[in-house]
Amino acid sequence: MMAAVSVWEPTLVLLGVAVAGVAAVYGMNTLLSAQRSPLASPAFSGGVPPREHALSRFHVRWYAVTMIFLAFDMEMLFMYPWVRTVREVGTPAVVEMFLFLGILFAAVVYAWREGALRWA
Repeated sequence: MMAAVSVWEPTLVLLGVAVAGVAAVYGMNTLLSAQRSPLASPAFSGGVPPREHALSRFHVRWYAVTMIFLAFDMEMLFMYPWVRTVREVGTPAVVEMFLFLGILFAAVVYAWREGALRWA
């Protein structure tokens, strides 16, 4: 007679294997990586010393542009499978897609009103 297996036992085994794998990769990295010493000279940018810190060179308006790009990227990510299955699903799929596009359009109008698309 077979013993009853809990639903959580395979999940815990998989979690243990994943954690052990990550620990093994980090251990191998520690053992095999070359020891680095700090650079003796500053960063070189075509012979000109840097004017600002590397983390402060992008203007905050790029954050809004990035969010708009990701919104349109997500639109394409959802529209491709929708196009493949709209014939089988029918009218509910069309209604759901127009609802999704309406929400996306509202987000773009909001970003436009807030000045995210203004460059001056």
